Order: sequence, then structure tokens, then C-alpha cells
Amino acid sequence: MAEDKKIPYIHRDISWLSFNRRVLQEAEDPSVPLFERIKFLAIYSSNLDEFFRVRVAHQRNLMRVGKKTQKKLEFSPKEIIKGILRIVNKQQEKFSEIFEEQIIPDLKRNGIRILRRLDLNEEQQHFVEEYFNDHLLPFVQPVLLVNGMVRPFLNNAELYLAILLQKKAKPNSSNDYAIVKVPSDYFPRFVEIPSLEGTHDIIILDDIVRHNVSMLFPGYNILDTYSIKLTRDAELYIDDEFQGDLVAKIKKSLNKRNVGPPSRFVYDRDMHKELLGYVTQTFELDNADLLKEGRYHNNFDFFKFPSFGKDHLKNKPLPPISYTDLEDTDDFFASVRKKERFIHIPYQSYASVVRFFEEAAKDPNVTHIKIVQYRVARKSKIMNALMKAVQSGKQVMVFVEVKARFDEEANLRWGEKLESAGVQVFYSFPGLKVHSKLALVRRENNGEGEMFAYLGTGNFHEGTARVYGDMGLFTSDIRLTSEVARIFNFLETVKLPQTEFKHLLVGQFNLRSSLVAKIDREIKIAKTGKPSRMVLKMNSLEDKEIIEKLYEASNAGVKIDLIIRGICCLIPQVKGFSENIRAISIVDRFLEHARIFWFSNNGKDEIYLSSADFMRRNLSYRIETAFPIYDKNIKAEIKNFLELQLTDNVKARVLDKTRSNAYHNTGDDMPIRSQIETYYRLLRKSDAKV
Repeated sequence: MAEDKKIPYIHRDISWLSFNRRVLQEAEDPSVPLFERIKFLAIYSSNLDEFFRVRVAHQRNLMRVGKKTQKKLEFSPKEIIKGILRIVNKQQEKFSEIFEEQIIPDLKRNGIRILRRLDLNEEQQHFVEEYFNDHLLPFVQPVLLVNGMVRPFLNNAELYLAILLQKKAKPNSSNDYAIVKVPSDYFPRFVEIPSLEGTHDIIILDDIVRHNVSMLFPGYNILDTYSIKLTRDAELYIDDEFQGDLVAKIKKSLNKRNVGPPSRFVYDRDMHKELLGYVTQTFELDNADLLKEGRYHNNFDFFKFPSFGKDHLKNKPLPPISYTDLEDTDDFFASVRKKERFIHIPYQSYASVVRFFEEAAKDPNVTHIKIVQYRVARKSKIMNALMKAVQSGKQVMVFVEVKARFDEEANLRWGEKLESAGVQVFYSFPGLKVHSKLALVRRENNGEGEMFAYLGTGNFHEGTARVYGDMGLFTSDIRLTSEVARIFNFLETVKLPQTEFKHLLVGQFNLRSSLVAKIDREIKIAKTGKPSRMVLKMNSLEDKEIIEKLYEASNAGVKIDLIIRGICCLIPQVKGFSENIRAISIVDRFLEHARIFWFSNNGKDEIYLSSADFMRRNLSYRIETAFPIYDKNIKAEIKNFLELQLTDNVKARVLDKTRSNAYHNTGDDMPIRSQIETYYRLLRKSDAKV
């Protein structure tokens, strides 16, 4: 099921589940501070929710296309879904084990108790009953399910209690069934209740509703209650539409997202079979829709778990390091003109990126500002700077990608706000996503025009810049800025560039062909007997053409190191295919997000940073950008960073055919945690400059 007959290949969804297991490993790791482990439980759950809403929904849709069409697929969607459910069921058991046997006892040892309704003393019971009556009662929406005729709509990802009850007047009658909403969309999931001094007692909102559910059904005995949740298909199915008003279609589709068909029905694994059967029948669910979990669902709510000021149970702060050459200079653009500037976030402050736009907005010599917006912060200093720039008489162009999944609505709002401020806004192309992370500033300098560009691996998002590991380059190099300008010209006019890209690798033009050519060059070098090496770091490796080319390179003797955070469909260390390929994945306190491609090129190292993963969609159906690093000092810094990650023996896991996520054993007795080492290297470098 998981491997192709022709070449070793793991289905992307099965590989992704292996990545999410690495996230769960962080929640399981006792060396991780307690509140951070709780956060990783939230990340795991949030990831899984999106996975079912998008990827599992996609597989279900493939099942509906008919057997003839399915035969043309490389993988059977039915078998993939079976594999997904089998893996996720095991992971959910592990999740419950971590929560019940590790997290709850560790919280208790630190003076925080999570209590269930039967644990409450008299004072706490009184508090819970008052809280329910004063706050929750108008929102719980109790409904009796009468002979299958009453079928309330289950909102996407909202919590409900399924209730087994019996009429008091007829104790020997058959059971009845009901559902009640747990209003976690309105109230905190974790409610602090009266407790002894020096301790903190918490009850989960679900259990407050459980405790009071009998008052909602007078005349009934409550036999038992179980938590349930329905996840709905979140795909908009508009990527391949090539005509009509795409923005209007997205707005219309967004209204339907939360009423889509089921992609997962989650229920308490201890749920009474009779009740499960009745609920399944009532809501017309298939067995393939059902997924067992523990007592509680929507565990992404752990993001909001109260900390009670116990900061010693969190990660030690790593304050972003100031990039003084850009943050403290009196002339920002002169500093970039003097030499290219390289920023490595979140280790270094994002303030220099924000200042790039703020300086451009107020500089009287700046005439044009252009930027691609893919994901952006809800409160964005960058967007505010662009609107101020318009007020100063500058021409500002923003390309808004409205197909950025789950950010469509936010991007539409920003687009409308920018337009109302006078910004020239361009929106998505049908059938094509723009994923490049680019900005361009044009200014007058003594009567001549000059351009400055920022090229990055991550979005212009001040929020994610605090936790995503990304890289960016400020440059005035005409070789790069002229080609960035060419990309913006294409985004504005949709006219193909008249000149080929010689320096940038750009999706839809030369990205795929250039990458293949560079791998072929390494193969050629290896076949002459000379050392040949590639180090490729990215989020996901899925594209089959590239994987086959990497297998070819391995067989030719090219040494290949892969650092893949998420999906890795390539299988390393397979005899006859990938004996020269090693692969690791690093999951730590910062999300590894930078894409770096290092080709040894017979001693003339080439390094590219990119917005693109090696996925078919990125290489074939997006405007992506990979940009070269020409400055020898920046190049050396990136090489040192990659070599450091390859020696990580604390947070790196080995990727192989077993998908066991074994920790990377380098044979070094000294623990090396690459993210922490990177921070302190940059801190020492900063101190040395001061």
C-alpha cells in the first residue's frame, strides 16, 4: 500500500502522519518543559484537524470518482484511508497515554490539578453549578434524537456530548438519546475553580456540562455521556478554475466551508456501542468516518492552557538578537547598498524587515514599493507602512494570494483595506498560486533609479516570525533586483517575460528544469570520480520526478544529505536506490521553515534559498522563487548552519523505511541541539561586532 512497485516511495499522507508523530514525541519528551509539552499536544491536534479537513477529504473525494478512474491512480484511496485510520488510532492511544500518565501527574506535582466531576468537593460542585447556570445554559442547545427524525446539524469542529438516557417514569423502557453542545467557542475550555492556597484546580468545560446535564432533561435518568465532534471537508475546490471572477468564487466558497461533508467523526473510545450505533445512523456516517479518541476532543485548545505565572515550566526565553547593521543605521538603504544583508529569524529580530517597509514609506526618494502577500499578521506593521506610503504619494503594488488555505478570508479583508487606502492590489491567478516571498523598492539616487529587494523563505508575517525558522536577503545587486522586478511585471500584466531568468529560479519558468540540471551536473561530476555532494533542506519532498533523479544521483555516487521537516516520500538507505542518501528531520521549539539547496559543484559551491518545497504543486503549479547566495561570507554562514543541523543529536530524527522516528545518533557524546547552538552562535557574533 505505501510503496510504489517501481521505485521506493511512501505516500505523502502516510509520511505526513509520521511527521505528526514526531510532534507528539516532543509532548512525550520529559526534557521538554511541561507547558511546552502541553503546547505540542495542541500542535499535534491542530495539525491532525487540518489533515482530516483537507487531505482525508481529498482521499474521500477520490473514492467517489469511480473504479475506472481510481485504477489510473498510483495508490488506492480506500487503502490509503485504511492506513491513515490505522496509524491515527495508534497515535490517539499514545496521545491519551501521554496526557493521562505523564501530563496530568506532572501538573499535579507542580500544584495544578485537572479534576473531573466526581473529584469535586462540595464547594467546587456549587461553583460549577453556578457557572453553568450563569454562563453556559443559553448556549448548550439540548436536543432529543427522536427515532431518527430529529437530526440537528453538527457544526464543524465544535464539541458535543452524546447522551444515553432513560425515562424515569418507565425504568424498563428502551433507552433514549440526546446531544448537548459544549460551548467552547464562547467560553474558556479550562476553568479554574476554588482550590486550596498555593494550588490551582481546573475543570475542563466539557465536564461542567456533564455535571449539569441532568437538569436539561427533567424526567430522565442520565445513564452516560460521551464527547463527540465532527470535522468537515475544508477544501474550496477552486484551484483549477480558469474563468470567471476568482475572488467572487472564493468568497462564495468560504460560506460553504463549514457545512461541507464529513471528513471525520471523533468519539470517546469508551462510548457505549448502542449509543455510537444510533448516532452513526442518525447523522448518516460511514464506518470510514469514525475515529476513536480519548475523553476529550479539540485538544488544540491546549494552546490556551493557563500557566498561572509558572514561567519556569516554559522554555527559557531566547530574545531575538538585534541586527544592528540595519536596525541602528541612520541610512537603511545605504547599508544594503554597501553589502548584502542576511537575516536568520527567529534567532535575529524581524525588526529589520519591518523597517525596510517603514523606511521606504517615509523616504522621499522612494517612488515604488511592491510586495507579494501570502499570509500576513492580523495586525501588521508592514501593511500599515504600505498604506502610509500611498499617502506620501508613492506607487504601491500588492499581489494578494487569496488561495492561501485558511487565510483566504483574512487576505480578502486585507486586500479590500489596502484598496480603500489607494494601494494597487492584484489578486490570484486561476489555477496558479503565487507563493514567492518577495518585495521590491525603487528609489531615486542623484537622478538615477536604483532598486532594493528583500527575498525570503517565509511570509511577511510578524507573528510567525517569532517561531518560524526562516532566512531572508536584503540586496541591491542588479542581477537579482532586475529579475525580481521582472516577476512583479508578470504578476501585474500576466505577460511572459521577454528575457530568460539567469539568476533566480522561478516557478512556471525555469525552477524545475534548473534544479534537474543542477542534480544532473552533480551526477556528471560524480561519474568522473570527483567528490560530489548535495544538502537539501525543506519542509516536504514529494515530487516523483525529483525523487527519481535523486535516486539516480545516489547510484552515481553523489553524497546526499536531506533535512526534511515534514513529508518525505523518498526512502533513504534502500539498496540499489538510495544507499548514498541520508535524511533527518528536526522538530524543536521553532518550526523549521527555511528551504536551502546546496550543490557542491566540484568545489564551486552553489547555495539557493527558496520559498519552494520539492512538491509537484510547488514545482509545477506555483510561482515560486529560489535565489542564489553570491556573498561568500553569507554562503559560509549558511553552510555552517546546515552542517550544524546535520550533527544534531538531540532533536533530529532519522527518516527511513521503518518510519519509527528514531533519534539521530551521531556517535558524539556531546549533546548538540542545533536550534539552541544556532542562537548562541549568532549571539556571539553579534557581541563580537559590538
